[in-house]
Amino acid sequence: MSSIQTQDSPETLSGERDQSPVLLDADSDITPTVSVVMPTMNEEEGIRECIERVKRAVDRSGHLTEVVISDDSDDRTPDIARELGAIVVEPDEPGYGYAYRYAFEHCRGEYIIIGDADTTYDFEQFPKLLDPVIRGEADMVMGSRLEGEIEPGAMPALHQYVGNPLLTRFLNAFYDAGVSDAHSGFRAFRADILDELKLETTGMEFASEMIMDAGARDLTIAEIPIVYYEREGEATLESFRDGWRHVRFMLLNAPSYLFSIPGLVMGLLGLLVMVVAVSNVSLGGASFGTHTAIAGSLLTLVGFQVANMGAFATIGSDPIQRPNDPFTNAFIEHVTLERMSTLGLALFLAGAGYAVWLVVQWAQTGFTRLPMVVGDVVAFTAIVLGVQIVFNAFFMSAIATRE
Repeated sequence: MSSIQTQDSPETLSGERDQSPVLLDADSDITPTVSVVMPTMNEEEGIRECIERVKRAVDRSGHLTEVVISDDSDDRTPDIARELGAIVVEPDEPGYGYAYRYAFEHCRGEYIIIGDADTTYDFEQFPKLLDPVIRGEADMVMGSRLEGEIEPGAMPALHQYVGNPLLTRFLNAFYDAGVSDAHSGFRAFRADILDELKLETTGMEFASEMIMDAGARDLTIAEIPIVYYEREGEATLESFRDGWRHVRFMLLNAPSYLFSIPGLVMGLLGLLVMVVAVSNVSLGGASFGTHTAIAGSLLTLVGFQVANMGAFATIGSDPIQRPNDPFTNAFIEHVTLERMSTLGLALFLAGAGYAVWLVVQWAQTGFTRLPMVVGDVVAFTAIVLGVQIVFNAFFMSAIATRE
């Protein structure tokens, strides 16, 4: 990701200034260069100003432009948009993300600009976002509110100082997007990258999905500082519900961070704790015995199962960010039903054999003196782990076969 600041380019994609109407309609024989897309739901207070800003930008830049309004309103929003020369489409399903995806199918431009129709984004500045894309410096350019200016009252303090920065850090850590404001909705990109991205969400998490998928596919994302204005009309965003949808979507599409890495850490820590317990190591006068062994056993079993979930999620869901840790890669690429079943059976038999030996020792004392309890923990950990491996092998095989 790079941060780019530009001035309006004197060059335009249309060559000589066109004398046709400012905005191209759906029936125009002229193919637009730019499609400006706005999803709307009862935005009659802001839609006029947003479209007028687009017109001023078009008048100054000369870009052949259409405005596509993806509308789900029960007020005058679509009527106002049509009066101003916009193309209005009505999605057949609800949802913020679906509104965008539906509109993209109706776009004819080589480049697409997206943003909300509530006057928070200044569409008069869209050529500044578009110029780096036209010059081939980026596949997508985003307007960064957090690196720019947020007018008083434009964004709740919870979003500005907690929600957006935190979600952005999550997204950068999981998907290496390298952006400063992952949930800015003011974006410019080449229309053909939609063929590369697998955009499937229908809700507010669409904003995250676009950046996540672009980052995972190594597309170049640049940013330009922008001014974020106070909105016109009533806000429809629900902070905690929509924030959770973003977090949930990011986690479900990064099984390495959700399952594999935590599972490996727990499993290795559990094995280490069990070794310490069996070795009768003391630290500062404190010895590690039965309780330590039980804790290690639980960590080992839970860690193994959680790490396996990373492999299952990768095989069964085709996540955006596929795990790249050695355990999951080796598990998926080299482990077969036969190999896993053999390993699980061997571990089960080893644990069972050790358990039988402990019972024999106990019997030799006339069932009066129990053998080392830590040994029991180790034996039954091996037994349970062996059973887990065998059944996980069949489960993985069933998923892989269905895929």
